[in-house]
Amino acid sequence: MKALIFGTTGQVATELVLRAPEGAEITGLDRQATDLSDPAACAAAIAAHPADVVINAAAYTAVDRAEDEEALATVINGAAPAAMARVAAGKGVPFLHVSTDYVFDGSGTAPWQPGDKVAPLGAYGRSKLAGEDGIRAAGGAHAILRTSWVFSAHGQNFVKTMLRLAETRNALNVVADQVGGPTAAADIADALWTMAQAFLRGQGRAGVYHFSGTPDVSWAGFAHQIFALAGRQVGVTDIPSADYPTPAARPANSRLDCSDIETHFGVKRPDWRASLLQVVNQLKE
Repeated sequence: MKALIFGTTGQVATELVLRAPEGAEITGLDRQATDLSDPAACAAAIAAHPADVVINAAAYTAVDRAEDEEALATVINGAAPAAMARVAAGKGVPFLHVSTDYVFDGSGTAPWQPGDKVAPLGAYGRSKLAGEDGIRAAGGAHAILRTSWVFSAHGQNFVKTMLRLAETRNALNVVADQVGGPTAAADIADALWTMAQAFLRGQGRAGVYHFSGTPDVSWAGFAHQIFALAGRQVGVTDIPSADYPTPAARPANSRLDCSDIETHFGVKRPDWRASLLQVVNQLKE
């Protein structure tokens, strides 16, 4: 398998390289190799590469800054993936893309299904939805993988932030009215490789899939578990989102129904607590 991966320095892309199937030939494109704000350059990279599968794990992920940079976010998260998907479709190459729970408005308490109505609350969600729409319009073999609350030992994420704050503080206020499934980047990488191999066997099914860790939990509950596994004595006080205002609104309900990916690819929801323990141990090392 020859795989072309966009976003080599991000959390998911890093794990894609680390967890690649035996014998896979990987070409990773970072921001220096391919400018994500230049959709034509992204398309040209796919056109020039003899890939069997293309995985886009790159994105503009600064949720709050996107409120002021929506045009740039929409190029990187919307126009670029659409351009990639069109070239991949023309070459008959499967295109896998990582998306987000932020395409939903976070209402209710029921887990979101892939076909539910989308209604992003902010610029980041709108930009990611534009990418989804462009990929579907390209008409090729594709899988859009919506996930949530990504964490790993790499890059910036909630786990690393909590552990950094624990170095100097023994009590923290953490939002408790936003609920979702924390998802390890390593588990996302494994899911993507499973899907990629299915497409190459002719068993892939194009569409949108949800993938997140289980059980669903609040940010405050997630923080409690982080400190417990890391052996940190940090008190966590549950607060409402209203007490922690941010430029971009976050979905209150990020629960994802992940039954489709199990049905069509055999990928089950991972227990994020087991993955979190591995990440905490990595960070200790």
